Amino acid sequence: MIGYVTFGTNDLERAAKFYDPIAAEMGVGRMMEFDTFIAWGQADGGAGIAATKPFDGKEASVGNGTMVALQAKDRDQVKRLYDIALANGGSDEGEPGPRGEPDENGMVFYAAYFRDPDGNKLNAFLMDKA
Repeated sequence: MIGYVTFGTNDLERAAKFYDPIAAEMGVGRMMEFDTFIAWGQADGGAGIAATKPFDGKEASVGNGTMVALQAKDRDQVKRLYDIALANGGSDEGEPGPRGEPDENGMVFYAAYFRDPDGNKLNAFLMDKA
């Protein structure tokens, strides 16, 4: 149902330096690019991510309580995405690890949390055997 999620940015070049390696780790690249907007993903793939300068010309701001979750293929990729984020200007919001207790099938929510250079919150996650 979701085609893409857009983050506001005050510095598109800085946002690109942050999201390019994250997209590469997820197996995608830029699929659309304009002077004020870059989108990463695949045209016929799952949901993508975009960074844009606000259309109204005002400063971009962070949505309190807003977060985008990137589905990882395994725990190693959760860690790689977290490390990539921090290496490219992101900040830590929670190191990789299990969250909560395993469900009735022995599955646990495993995630890492980080913010992009503009302060937008993301996580990398998967449901995995405890």
